[in-house]
Amino acid sequence: MSRKYKFYNKSGLYFVSFATVYWIDVFMREEYFNIIKESLDHCRKQKGMEIYAYCIMTSHIHLIFRAKESNPSDILRDFKTFTSKKLFNQIAENGHESKKEWMLWMMAKAGEKKSNVKRNQFWQQHNQPIELWSNAVIDQKLTYIHENPVVAGFVNEAHHWKYSSAIDYSGGKGVLAIDFING
Repeated sequence: MSRKYKFYNKSGLYFVSFATVYWIDVFMREEYFNIIKESLDHCRKQKGMEIYAYCIMTSHIHLIFRAKESNPSDILRDFKTFTSKKLFNQIAENGHESKKEWMLWMMAKAGEKKSNVKRNQFWQQHNQPIELWSNAVIDQKLTYIHENPVVAGFVNEAHHWKYSSAIDYSGGKGVLAIDFING
């Protein structure tokens, strides 16, 4: 693994992105979004994850976070392990999921390619953490996260995307509690 893809400063503030295998658009249904939202909330309340910004897109997630207990790798590993199992099962049991067979097949194919995966793979394995070491870098990543749904063409203004902390930074209340940058 490349040096730039590791958490070297365990107590640092980090930007991370991670995506579903093959960039599958899983998060098109409310129940799948809710699994991510509830899992992030659990990590925040029970595992010491300070979430400063987030955006849940249809196939990937962006976060700015810090681990209170200096264990960012552990938190992300546990989050991804739990959500991959929960989401896989939710998709498999969802009688209304029109893409169910295709998504499950894609996850099985991704799992076959990795020697450390027993059956199915939901998330791509890398997180690509980037330590945020200056106010300029923090501002750049915060803007990138919040503008993601605008660039994708889902909304015209960042604070209109329901699954983003852009709502909180514009004075509203988002679906997930956050810890604000700069107060």
